[in-house]
Amino acid sequence: MEQSPQIGDRLIDLSAAPDTARIRDWLGPEAFEQWRALESWIEENYSGVFAPEWLNGKKKGWSRRYKKIKAFCTFIPEYRRFSVTIVFGGAEREKFEERRYTWRPLLVERYDQAKVYPDGMFLTLPIATADDRQEMIDLLVMKRPPVARA
Repeated sequence: MEQSPQIGDRLIDLSAAPDTARIRDWLGPEAFEQWRALESWIEENYSGVFAPEWLNGKKKGWSRRYKKIKAFCTFIPEYRRFSVTIVFGGAEREKFEERRYTWRPLLVERYDQAKVYPDGMFLTLPIATADDRQEMIDLLVMKRPPVARA
């Protein structure tokens, strides 16, 4: 008997990369709205920079990574929830610390709890509201300024 998915479960059907309809159904309408809004913002502000790719893993399921040489961010479709992972190297952590007291307390708490690995700090944040999305945008701009438009 198959168990019903629980909030936060990863999309682990590895038979084929999920399409837009599958992502929308898995996330639900509110989380999908945040997914599409952040995806559109990246496409608009980093046009031609990233070629998003679907990654999969048996335990972690599907994720959508935006990367050029270094990873920019990774979208994680979870059941009824959307999260984004951003990797901070030393320079980004310094920038974060310079602005530490301007961030929302919950973000600072999650930042302080994030593990630091040799290749950087992996910070995963749920994106449930427009405020969450804007905070992620601020972090992404801090990591890599948008492409200048002609």
